Amino acid sequence: MIRLSHCLRGIPGIHPPAAGESCQVPREYLAYARTGRPVVFWNVTSACNLACTHCYAQAGPRAGGQGELATAEALSLVDDLAGFGVPLLILSGGEPLLRQDIWEILARARDRGLPTAISTNGTLIDEGTAGRLRDHGVGYVGISLDGAGAAVHERARGVAGSFGRAIDGLRSCSRAGIKTGIRFTATRDTAGELGPLVSLAREMGVGRFCVYWLVPSGRGSRIYGEKCLDRSDAVRLLDELYDLARDETGGMEYLTVDAPQDLIRILVRLKADDPARYESLTGGPVPGFPACSAGDRVACIDPAGGVYPCQFARLGEFFVGSARERTFGDLWTDPLNPVLRTFREKAGNLKGKCGTCVHMSLCGGGCRIRAYHALGDIHAGDPFCPLQP
Repeated sequence: MIRLSHCLRGIPGIHPPAAGESCQVPREYLAYARTGRPVVFWNVTSACNLACTHCYAQAGPRAGGQGELATAEALSLVDDLAGFGVPLLILSGGEPLLRQDIWEILARARDRGLPTAISTNGTLIDEGTAGRLRDHGVGYVGISLDGAGAAVHERARGVAGSFGRAIDGLRSCSRAGIKTGIRFTATRDTAGELGPLVSLAREMGVGRFCVYWLVPSGRGSRIYGEKCLDRSDAVRLLDELYDLARDETGGMEYLTVDAPQDLIRILVRLKADDPARYESLTGGPVPGFPACSAGDRVACIDPAGGVYPCQFARLGEFFVGSARERTFGDLWTDPLNPVLRTFREKAGNLKGKCGTCVHMSLCGGGCRIRAYHALGDIHAGDPFCPLQP
């Protein structure tokens, strides 16, 4: 099946949505429709054993520790999120498994009935660790891979041997019965790895393949101008991913992240492949959630308890508040919070080609962080969009 960003399932040869299921978002995110609560990405630490060139959190071996939530604060935050009814907590970093009390955090979430997932580089996961993750209630492990071999992956990740350890971690999670996914960041250096990496994912029985477009956040902002794909290359890669998903026979699902405008290109391909199905989908509202999720369907909490609209918006000007000072629920439901209002009311304030685009109802204006990085205006047009003015 295919779930490309805010995309369509129901492409030729791909299963239609199940009863009551949206066709645009991963199954975990559907809980938002039922609860009205966001999926929370919690960067539990800035410490990492790798030094990735595109890390949005600027994590690394010398980061972490200072100012991070203490164990008692972390457990209290889990209670807070569970009490608020968050449908899914995704623990990330840095490398979350470097946090010494990670097992206490996971156990608390399990005992409070809060579903959890882990976003990791995979290098610290062996058979025993995978079993512990399963036993602590982790339902999904996403592992970052930037190539189908060591050369490309380790050039991006900065540590020799990290590719083999990530593959071992992926296999260990699969053997432990945990659903796994590959998280692939598409840049000028890695774009050629898409096909081989999908083949590797199929070979290992991976359940999900996620393409992340490079976002100018953290260290990613330093390389963005040099490494970000241009519009034509991005379209070619998206077409390649569409073809791979269309021909999928093993049940792996495909997503893209950080570019809601991907939906428009998917519709173009769908119209050519199956005009009747295209007409049936575009004759009325496309089901699901269009537009950027930041500040609405997703939230981010940094290692010190700072709350932001998404993990790529961890800038001082987008600081929502501190979970050390107010409960997450109080922060998230504050109707006067200026940052949340800016992100939630963006559609009516967009400028440039996004402000006048006929596809606004499907895309919602793309990624606001790219617009802010390029033009210093969160309401400007997304420069990554392949559509012409």
